[in-house]
Amino acid sequence: MKHNEIKHVAVVMDGNGRWAKQRLRPRVWGHIRGSYIVSDIVQAASDYNLASLTLYAFSTENWKRSKDEVQILFSLLKKFILKEREKILANNISFKVIGDISSLPKETIHLILDLENETKFNSGLKLSFAFSYGGRAEIVKACNTFIKNNKDELISEEALEKYLYRAEIPDIDLVIRTGGEQRVSNFLLWQIA
Repeated sequence: MKHNEIKHVAVVMDGNGRWAKQRLRPRVWGHIRGSYIVSDIVQAASDYNLASLTLYAFSTENWKRSKDEVQILFSLLKKFILKEREKILANNISFKVIGDISSLPKETIHLILDLENETKFNSGLKLSFAFSYGGRAEIVKACNTFIKNNKDELISEEALEKYLYRAEIPDIDLVIRTGGEQRVSNFLLWQIA
């Protein structure tokens, strides 16, 4: 696949905790260090004129981690939004968090919703953060919403796609796992099919 054919890259940002442990540091140190390069990844995606970039920051399975580690991941999302807000606006990026954000702190939810609203008509890179996200949950939610809105109609692929978290983005062309694993991990199951 040529560079200009790649429209949507998805990155599973994993391995930070393992990387830190190999260096005899706490897992959260790895998350903090890993968060430093997120801005560079977003800038590179924008510079390469990608249509979409989806970053898997926190899965539905990550709730099983320690409370301290979960809180650090929450704070890193908030810090990213505060730090990168002006750059996102200046670069015409459309920002959205996909997943169930209802358990995030209220202040972080407001920051997310404000930035989503401010950037919803931006025509540049479509940047999605998958946070408290699960591919199965997304498909189940899409099915339930379709059924609720279309009683007595059969589900088709085209119709169901309209109910995904971010229906306007193209399917995935490339998935990168920063930790080197080779499994899907319940990430964008419909979009990587």
